[in-house]
Amino acid sequence: MSLSATILSLTVFGIKSEACTNLIAGKKATTDGSVMITYAADSHGLYGDLSHTPAAKHAPGEMRKVVEWDTNKPLGEIPQPQETYNVVGNMNEFQVAIGETTWGGHNELVDTTGNSIIDYGSLIQIALERSKSAREAIKIMTELVDKYGYASSGESFSIADKDEVWIMEMIGKGAEKGAVWIAVRIPDDAISGHANEPRIRKVDFNDKDNVLHSPDVITFARKKGYFNGKDEDFSFADAYSTHDASTRRGCDARVWSYFRKYNKDADKYFDWCAGKSDEPMPLYIIPEKKVSLAEMQDAMRDHYEGTPFEMTSDVGAGPNHVPYRWRPMDYEVDGKNYVMERAIATQQTGWHFVSQSRADLPDPIGGVIWFGTDDTNTSVYMPFYCSLTEVPAQLAKGDINNFDFNSNFWVNNIVANQAYNRYDLMIPDIRKVQGNLENDFISTRPEQEQILLALYQNNDIDGLKRKVNEEAADIAQKATKDYQDLAIYLFVKFMDGNMKKTNDDGSFKLNEYGIPAFPSFPGYDKKYYENIVKESGDHFLISK
Repeated sequence: MSLSATILSLTVFGIKSEACTNLIAGKKATTDGSVMITYAADSHGLYGDLSHTPAAKHAPGEMRKVVEWDTNKPLGEIPQPQETYNVVGNMNEFQVAIGETTWGGHNELVDTTGNSIIDYGSLIQIALERSKSAREAIKIMTELVDKYGYASSGESFSIADKDEVWIMEMIGKGAEKGAVWIAVRIPDDAISGHANEPRIRKVDFNDKDNVLHSPDVITFARKKGYFNGKDEDFSFADAYSTHDASTRRGCDARVWSYFRKYNKDADKYFDWCAGKSDEPMPLYIIPEKKVSLAEMQDAMRDHYEGTPFEMTSDVGAGPNHVPYRWRPMDYEVDGKNYVMERAIATQQTGWHFVSQSRADLPDPIGGVIWFGTDDTNTSVYMPFYCSLTEVPAQLAKGDINNFDFNSNFWVNNIVANQAYNRYDLMIPDIRKVQGNLENDFISTRPEQEQILLALYQNNDIDGLKRKVNEEAADIAQKATKDYQDLAIYLFVKFMDGNMKKTNDDGSFKLNEYGIPAFPSFPGYDKKYYENIVKESGDHFLISK
């Protein structure tokens, strides 16, 4: 499948899923023993808000409406269980967290029965409302699609709890009800990830503890003509989807860029990502060093720095070394097809998170969703506990057609969109504010959690929730206010293409008479001037 065909299928079958990224780290692969997954909800039309569904008791016969996550289209109703759990974003009160990436797969496997009512977004939300562990979430998700049908295309899910983390991959059956799927537990000492490509290939089907699958995952592939080898050679990824150089480079390369940060041997998988080798990258690797929370957040800001795919030095980066490329991603010149790089950090992100599930703390305190809105690279990760019951006003629902300066999403967009024009000049100022906020949020966790733990041990759950909600409100307000100030500061500092002179503390310099110092003119880099001459010859030449 060509890259343009891949993008078309992802656009048709999932507006927000044009390209999401999940990174994973098992509990023995992290510095603090937490299980971590990440998720960037990348969409050109998705607003960044923190969703919340309160815990509830349900009467017999009570029904739950199922609404398609991408389009808001009503799909149907299913019975409620006796009890559902508190859900904050993509994490529930038992520290279960779920992320996803869409890969589409064979077009003929998209539901044609007209009766399927469970889309991938509803599948995530319903599982979070009903599960106390990752394994239970897998059981609930697969039972739901078996009973009510699967209304989406091919998906990979990251499913974590405080003890383990899984990748589950699923695709529909076209004219047949339900889905085929496979799930693999990622070892505790490993890191993994997926980015719009199915990643599960050969597995040990005899390992019942670490490999789960639908009964017909192989026989259905045989029936459809996707596979005709021995069972032990079956590859879900290769049977239910297709791969070429462009999809590897646009998708698997994002996971590879994460892998290579933690294991020097991962560089050998560059050839797979570049389309020069057919030896697949493994589902997971064992890191040479453990991953910290801050490093996981930093991994979500990746633009292929230090790799041949690095985005700030080619002509497309422009004179300000911008690591972003506007859509469409593919283009043609002189009958040849080319592609823009697609990094983890991208401008169209609506919201993103890094989740921490921790077995050494009670559930209300152990589960933290570090949540941010807009571009992962320029926004701030804010910590919210899974016991949160009140969404901060700055993260409430909104939409991308109505600007609100008090919205965290909109303020982050103002900052990011200024930086997209003059990236190398503005990113140091952004990093300073971003870093100060995140360092403060991380460094204050131990003290805050001691307070919460004391409330928990005294069985003051209402007091714990009140404290959680109060701190969340303060965090969202501070992050938004600091970025409001940053947005204005950047505008003033770089107004009209100039750059105002600043003191060491960032304040604007004044001249000896107390008025603003004359600004400097950053101009362009040498390569930009050379390209002008190369393109225009002597058109701008000054004659002697």
